Amino acid sequence: MTDQGVDGPKVSARPKWEEDARASIRTGIRRYAKPLREIVDRDANEGDTRLIITDFLCDALGYDKFDDLTTEFAVRGEFADYGIRIDKQLVAFIEVKRATQQLNVRHLRQVETYAVKEGLQWILLTNGHVWQVYHVYAKTGQQVSTNLVLELDLLGDEPTSRKIDGFFYLHRSAMKRELIDDLWKRKVATAPRSLAEILLGDPVLDTIRKEIRRASKYNPEPSEIAKILRNEVLRPELAIDDD
Repeated sequence: MTDQGVDGPKVSARPKWEEDARASIRTGIRRYAKPLREIVDRDANEGDTRLIITDFLCDALGYDKFDDLTTEFAVRGEFADYGIRIDKQLVAFIEVKRATQQLNVRHLRQVETYAVKEGLQWILLTNGHVWQVYHVYAKTGQQVSTNLVLELDLLGDEPTSRKIDGFFYLHRSAMKRELIDDLWKRKVATAPRSLAEILLGDPVLDTIRKEIRRASKYNPEPSEIAKILRNEVLRPELAIDDD
């Protein structure tokens, strides 16, 4: 996108590949809104839903139908609806449900199992219009951790620009550059639990203690401040036990 400035056109700060990806997504959202509404209205089956999903993946999100997408991907005797490959490397699974079906935890657990078996970090659930993107972390000897990173609705009321911002992370060009991994890292770094750990860390507690002393002449112990934060400031589920 370019803007007309005082001295002529203003060049976008975004690289051309990103502008092209966003333009493709914008066109795809406009093109597929009507057929998506139609399959929802007639309660289309899963097969019809897959046809639109395949076209959207290719036309809007930049995947090659033959090189990047594998339907009915075999996972140790079972089958994931789609496997996504980039440069021949498997990067994600997609689980598809019929257009009117609500996505639920049972569907998530099904494709989560496939991802763990194949060592993948990314899984998608979709019924064509709602897209849920999950990060999967599975370490030997530990419980699998699966977290929602994005939830997008092609037929939702939010502005098209916000839909483009979300689907951009699923575009092949962005996936190739692992931008969704960067998004996940930012979410983890600023998650409530992460911020709670920072608030209860020694550097922050010491800063709070100094500010209280400056403002009131009272010099509390860091442990006293930590106790108040745990019991009266932070939500209970964010509480971090004392060592």
